[in-house]
Order: sequence, then C-alpha cells, then structure tokens
Amino acid sequence: MAENLNYQLGLLHFSHLLISIDGFIDDRERKILSDMRREEQIAESTYAEFEKSILKKTDRQLYVEGIDLLNECTEQEKLCAFVQLYRVSEADGFIHEREVRFLLFSLKETQIDFEDVLLAARMAQASQSKKQTEKVKVA
Repeated sequence: MAENLNYQLGLLHFSHLLISIDGFIDDRERKILSDMRREEQIAESTYAEFEKSILKKTDRQLYVEGIDLLNECTEQEKLCAFVQLYRVSEADGFIHEREVRFLLFSLKETQIDFEDVLLAARMAQASQSKKQTEKVKVA
C-alpha cells in the first residue's frame, strides 16, 4: 500500500482532521501519527508537502479532498485507512463524540462497513501483540 499516493494523502487528510477535531492535539496523538507514517512508509517529503498544503485550506476542503483521494483507492486500501484512523481515534484514551460522527460519516461516504473496520483492527492488534510476544521470547 505504501506505493499508492492517493492512499497516503487520503490517510493524512483524515488523520489531520481526526486528531484536531476535539480542539486539542496531545503527545499520544502525535506519536500515533508518527507511528502511522512510519508503518505506511509515508515519505518525509510527502508529509512536508501535505503540511504546507493544509495551511490554506478549510476543514471542509480537507474532508472533500480526503474523500476524493480515498475513493480512488481499492476497497482493501480504504479498509486499511479506516483501521489506521480507528487507532488514531483511540490514541488519547478517549473517543470524542465528534470523532465518532466523523468516522461514521466518512465510512458512509467511502462505502466501508464499520464492522469490517472493527474486525480488521482487532486482527491487526492481535497480530501486533503476537509479534511483540515473539520478540520478548527471542530476547
């Protein structure tokens, strides 16, 4: 998925909106964004260009662009994006009501089922926990 610029930019648009939706960006949210960028192999240059581009845009413009970008992606990429966004929403330990509405509305716009996101998120979390356990056993 790292090769798809539409996927990466759509994910960045939505992550930015989701993180800033409650009016406060904390260190846990910054960390999860950094982790997500690393996992999705988003180049520093891509992120820097994105950061510059959002300065002149409204949240509505970012949302419409994000939807358009994600709707250019495969169903698998869209699902992966929403799994990442779900993780972002949980990062600060509290899922704000506005985050829930944002995610649900976005899922509707991209025609992704919330149950599929939950299932994929649980599978990803279980896989990551298994990898961490294996690392501890090896050490």
